[in-house]
Amino acid sequence: MAKKYVYYFGEGKAEGTSNMKELLGGKGAGLAEMTNLGISVPPGFTISTEACVEYYKNGKQYPPGMWDAALKSLKRVERSMGMGFGDPEKPLLVSVRSGARASMPGMMDTVLNVGLTTKTVEGLAVKTRNDRFAQDSYRRFVSMYGSIVMGVPREHFEAILKHKKAEVGVAHETHLDARHLRELVSSFKALIKEETKKEFPDEPLEQLRLAINAVFSSWFGARAVTYRRLYGIPDSWGTAINVVAMVFGNMGETSGTGVAFTRDPASGDKNFFGECLMNAQGEDVVAGIRTPLPVSALAKNVPEAYKELEHTYKKLEKHYRDMLDLEFTIQEGKLYMLQTRVGKRTGIAAVKIAVDMVREGLISKQEAVQRIGPEQLSQYLYPIFDTKEEAKSNPLGKGLPAGPGAAAGKIALTPDRAVTMKAAGTRVVLVRQETSPDDIHGMNAAAGFLTARGGMTSHAAVVARQMGKVCVAGCESVEVLDGQSVRIGAKVFREGDYLSINGSTGNVYEGDLPVVESEIIQVIQDKLDAKKSDKYQRFAMILSWADRVRTLRVRANADVPDQANIARGFGAEGIGLCRTEHMFFAEDRIPIMQKMILARTKEEREKFLDQLLPLQRQDFIGLYREMAGYPVTIRLLDPPLHEFLPKREDLMVEIAQLELTGRDGAKLEEKRRLLSRVEELHEFNPMLGLRGCRLGITMPEITRMQARAIMEAACELAKEGKKIVPEIMIPLVGMVSEMKAQKDLVREAAQEAMKRYNVKLSYLVGTMIELPRAAVTADRIATEAEFFSFGTNDLTQTTFGFSRDDAAKFIDFYRTANILESDPFAVLDREGVGALMRQAIIGGRKTRPGIKLGICGEHGGDPSSVEFCHVLGLDYVSCSPYRVPIARLAAAHAALAEV
Repeated sequence: MAKKYVYYFGEGKAEGTSNMKELLGGKGAGLAEMTNLGISVPPGFTISTEACVEYYKNGKQYPPGMWDAALKSLKRVERSMGMGFGDPEKPLLVSVRSGARASMPGMMDTVLNVGLTTKTVEGLAVKTRNDRFAQDSYRRFVSMYGSIVMGVPREHFEAILKHKKAEVGVAHETHLDARHLRELVSSFKALIKEETKKEFPDEPLEQLRLAINAVFSSWFGARAVTYRRLYGIPDSWGTAINVVAMVFGNMGETSGTGVAFTRDPASGDKNFFGECLMNAQGEDVVAGIRTPLPVSALAKNVPEAYKELEHTYKKLEKHYRDMLDLEFTIQEGKLYMLQTRVGKRTGIAAVKIAVDMVREGLISKQEAVQRIGPEQLSQYLYPIFDTKEEAKSNPLGKGLPAGPGAAAGKIALTPDRAVTMKAAGTRVVLVRQETSPDDIHGMNAAAGFLTARGGMTSHAAVVARQMGKVCVAGCESVEVLDGQSVRIGAKVFREGDYLSINGSTGNVYEGDLPVVESEIIQVIQDKLDAKKSDKYQRFAMILSWADRVRTLRVRANADVPDQANIARGFGAEGIGLCRTEHMFFAEDRIPIMQKMILARTKEEREKFLDQLLPLQRQDFIGLYREMAGYPVTIRLLDPPLHEFLPKREDLMVEIAQLELTGRDGAKLEEKRRLLSRVEELHEFNPMLGLRGCRLGITMPEITRMQARAIMEAACELAKEGKKIVPEIMIPLVGMVSEMKAQKDLVREAAQEAMKRYNVKLSYLVGTMIELPRAAVTADRIATEAEFFSFGTNDLTQTTFGFSRDDAAKFIDFYRTANILESDPFAVLDREGVGALMRQAIIGGRKTRPGIKLGICGEHGGDPSSVEFCHVLGLDYVSCSPYRVPIARLAAAHAALAEV
């Protein structure tokens, strides 16, 4: 039996369902489901994602039977509509739209009005008794087809249209009459012939075939590829194609088109929310070319259609039990639904909608947790403008609050400039007349964006919500004058001037307004009463539901009490990594540290270490106080000693200057000694040199001092009645003999401290697994180590042979060339690094069944990596304090995925 590639929908029945998203794409599955629910949907058919995959495998040839099946389904559409494709008297027109399984707003192509020819356009005019409508549809079709299918730049068609409007003396194309539109069609066709050396196709089936090819090809278009890289969507998925009978929103003032959301996608408020344009086609709304009306305006213009739309959205939300994004067209007062899908929303809205739907009895608490992407929670932590400073500033203009938060930065007027400025370390606000899918790279580089045109459902707004960017859309006081300047209100700004935008209010300000912490952080820092913050209440509620289901503990990487305080506020269950070396860089310690390094004898070193001991002890007391009752993992000194000394080049300059002046001989001699020691400590590959446990073995007095400080601090607080759980971690162990040598020193110092304070304390001594040798000999290392913490930063470096500091030069190229799917320093490599981790876990548990296992690299805050840690059966992950909420939610997702 031949493989099925085409799925029909129409007359209240569909061959697909909402569960077939992988095969039919999101749009196709939604059309099928709405048809099955008895909702008014124009008939059509979906060409599956499998057909797209085969199309590329076969060298851009359709798989066997696909085209014939498409033609059979087209015949069914003709029968359903009572029209004929190419019939000069009753012409059927179709749209050809992409539809991947994951929403990719505006990233792939759509062609409307396919089937219009020199003959059918006249038939359409007679049938509808509206010559202007027919010519307008033909004009739109020729420019869209010419751009998408035949490759003529869209701007060239826009230039001809702009010239025609100026020639006729009208502001908008809706004021052009049928004769003007007919002239435009002729000009467009002449442009196509001039640029492609081909005639515009006048045969409907050829138009359809080439449109399908173009939409398949758009899967590998530059903007679609960029978008997939940003959101981790595999190239192998392919896109489905939906061929749907055209219904027209541009047939007059009782016709229109719109995009709506069943709830507000920016705030999550339970309001029917959307925008529409009368006498327009669907692409006009999302393109942002005209600023649309609120969807409620339909109640006045087409009241019956609006009532049906209200009934439809309520029915669909109840059926899907989620906030939905809807596209619709009204043709002469009759409503047609063109799309439904789960709506993109900000992180703020996602949490509010999930909490509200639990309260409304639509979803369970577990479903609410699953509805929120872990990364969306980071939007709760975005900065906001200082209210006092904002109150002093007068807005230059006001647009629509399309992406919450505050952004201030230098103006970039093109996406390429935004990328260049960001690469130079500049905060950027991208300002555009309107954004298009081709701007995706610049939008990703910008802190926020401001558009002159477009509404809450425009491309800029949709992408802002998905990226979690600040956005003000449709600010009519903005006018981009040229590639160098923009007028906002009465003032002209040049590229590189500072601008501030408030995505929560829509206000636009001159200058670089200061920002402050989000409401969540203000609550954690006791600057705001938790009871007065609805946002905090919802944030805390979702995380409390997540905590009930997760099995993976979440700790934080923190080196100072302030960081530990923030981490506890975010729900961290201990410290998974305290980097003690950071404590030595403090202004009052670095001179002592440098003297210790310069010391030539053990006795000299011990003299300076004795000065560092009370300082380290106080550091640990501060950490323990914040984390009382929770484990605190403290890593002994890890980096090579030269990092604590001045740079060789800087010292040589200082010495040369002192030699020139001939003054301060003592200082000159000191600098020469320092340079000599720097040169002694210089290493060709310091990452694999004298660092970690190698330092502690060659200079045991350093390990002894640190172990003593850790345990004395714990003993002091234990005497106060506080429960302290120190975990002392030996870094860069590759051999069990290294582990034993350092553990013996730690045990000796710990016993001395407990004896001195007359306190008995439980503590653990373990190691970081960050070298391949440690992973493959973990069974032996576990004879000495009481816990393992995977240091995945260094384990990734040493497994791949990539330097983390230099890999950025080629990783992007590797990803573009499909050599790597993701950056292994951001997303844990499961095949290589993950295999070593699995081997270490098996070996460690074989030797020591109750061994505690965790991860403390940056991967601890990456949702995909957290999920993998759950699968491996680790006890905890540890990440930066601000990633703790993300890790908590990701751990819950991982647990629920197994249910």
